[in-house]
Amino acid sequence: QVQLVESGGGLVQAGGSLRLACAASGRTFSIYAMGWFRQAPGKEREFVSTITWYGGGTFYEDSVKGRFTISRDNGKNTVYLQMNSLEPEDTAVYYCAATVVRGDILRRSGYSYWGQGTQVTVSS
Repeated sequence: QVQLVESGGGLVQAGGSLRLACAASGRTFSIYAMGWFRQAPGKEREFVSTITWYGGGTFYEDSVKGRFTISRDNGKNTVYLQMNSLEPEDTAVYYCAATVVRGDILRRSGYSYWGQGTQVTVSS
């Protein structure tokens, strides 16, 4: 089992920045990848970014490329999402996810473990 706890959400003006963190505990040695998804009101949960735990490979959804950066600190078992140039369209609950299986890490179905979510609100 892997447990995930997110932090760092909040309210920011358009053009501002936030950094989200996701701390993993439990069987962290078995993690293959950790990612971020988001869900806006009335919408499906969508992929934002992911990083492979040991190789450090990164992937991004098109609308966040060049604005968001995902990184990891294996010593702290923590993944970060640095979000710059935030837009009102980025407003959502952001969820951290982890998988121990080498599957489709660009899809929600590729992850077995989820955090509780953290709210990000970007005002115009």
